[in-house]
Amino acid sequence: MKHGWINRRGALAAVSLALCALLVAAVAPQSGEGEPDALRKLSFPRTIVLVRHAEKALEPKEDPSLTEEGAARAKRLADMLAKSGVTHVFASEFQRTQQTVALLSVAAGVNVQVVPARAPDALLSALDSLPRGSVAVVAGHSNTVPLLVEKLTGGQSKLKIEDSEYDRLFVVTQWGSGRDARLLELRY
Repeated sequence: MKHGWINRRGALAAVSLALCALLVAAVAPQSGEGEPDALRKLSFPRTIVLVRHAEKALEPKEDPSLTEEGAARAKRLADMLAKSGVTHVFASEFQRTQQTVALLSVAAGVNVQVVPARAPDALLSALDSLPRGSVAVVAGHSNTVPLLVEKLTGGQSKLKIEDSEYDRLFVVTQWGSGRDARLLELRY
């Protein structure tokens, strides 16, 4: 009699577990790998780090390079993110942005992808097409970084970067489709 109760209890537990599994499978849309999309998205967010280029020289006005202080900041950025699993690096066509991420690019073993500063939609499209689990770093300008952060967070954040500010770093973590994102601001 005792064994019959244990067997029935075990059978009830197995049926309950199977019903729970069926319910999860029915409610959650499936990814190609057979795992619920919601779980996959939580496991593999996309991370985008955005910085304004480091300190720049005054001349030449059209395309100045980094100052010594800017080169030191670029090194700090590389040291800070070198072991962060960076998979993509983006910069505008200007040498100050490319120099800001050059050391990081070498440390991460990835090439800098140049996207024109006046083509924010092209950069957003490139970032949106990155696979889950990607860690991208974008070096932009005082007028492009706030716009990108706003668009990447679905309008959650409206920022302004002053001409004298070079030390702000924005980390956008995206889950799911669209602009389901969180923003973290740091200084470096």
